[in-house]
Amino acid sequence: MSATVTFAPNQGVPLPVKPSQPRDSSDNFFWTYTEEPHRTRRQAIIKAHPEVTKLCGYEPLTKYIVLAVVTLQIFCAVWLRQSPVLSARFLLTSYLIGATANQNLFLAIHEISHNLAFKSPIANRLFAVFANLPIGLPYSASFRPYHLTHHKSLGVDGLDTDLPTSLEAFFLDSLLGKAFFCTFQILFYAIRPLMVYRLPLTSLHLFNFVAQSAFDVLLIRYLGAGALAYLIMSSFFAGSLHPCAGHFIAEHYVFGKQNLSPRTSSNQLPVPETYSYYGPLNLLTFNVGLHNEHHDFPAIPWSRLPLLHEIAKDFYIDLPHHTSWVWVIWQFICDKEVGLWCRVKRETGGRNVGGGKIK
Repeated sequence: MSATVTFAPNQGVPLPVKPSQPRDSSDNFFWTYTEEPHRTRRQAIIKAHPEVTKLCGYEPLTKYIVLAVVTLQIFCAVWLRQSPVLSARFLLTSYLIGATANQNLFLAIHEISHNLAFKSPIANRLFAVFANLPIGLPYSASFRPYHLTHHKSLGVDGLDTDLPTSLEAFFLDSLLGKAFFCTFQILFYAIRPLMVYRLPLTSLHLFNFVAQSAFDVLLIRYLGAGALAYLIMSSFFAGSLHPCAGHFIAEHYVFGKQNLSPRTSSNQLPVPETYSYYGPLNLLTFNVGLHNEHHDFPAIPWSRLPLLHEIAKDFYIDLPHHTSWVWVIWQFICDKEVGLWCRVKRETGGRNVGGGKIK
């Protein structure tokens, strides 16, 4: 088992409770009426280890990594520009190199959304558009407000667009359904936010669209449609059945059987909402696997999250975690106890970042 299910002693994290009024019998999410746990743990860690606040700030190395990965993807697009899309060379390169590279860029944009690449906010916004180019479709401008709302409103129904909808969970509640979800999850993450609430369009959205469109047109004009097809295929594989795509599921889906009876004892623990991953793929993904650490301190860049973990190890060592994203995907699909219903939800709380209109 790669999902460790031992728990740390209770450190003041609010306990989720079973709703006092029965919900729709078809709704099998884990509902709670308490605030998300990361704010409470952050306060406890700062009190016990005040030196962790010195880890906050931007990471200059990020921009050089992004520049290298963007260059790599353009080189591969040039190399494959005349290769048939269904050829072994095209597909293998798209999966092994392209998907890994574009997943890295997805997560670079994730870092940049927290203003962790530059000191200047506007420099971060513009650089996110640059990192977006090999992905093929404009999304960096929309990602930031949706993602920051995810942090401010973790698990809040109608605000946190990382949560699967009841419709998704109901229709994909089977082995084949979960396999379909894992194969096409990049599309779910792209479309779902628009179904939950829509952001107002800004000049940054326009710039993102124009820059991406210009890049794609130039790519087709001078390299051919095959070059753009490589980038789009890379993005699809990056959010499909790819080892690095395991982080999408590993981060917030509940693994392991949970006791949903009402909690009254002070030493009982909440259903875990966030799981960290400690494994080698963090080297390719800006340490996104250290996800409890990231949610506790979103102002600490990827390069310093391992140090945060070491300093505050007493808070993290016994939290449930994963050691293999490949196993996470396999278990999610094959284990009847795990599925899209396995998310913690809240009815209220949080904050909408970006002014989107709630449906």
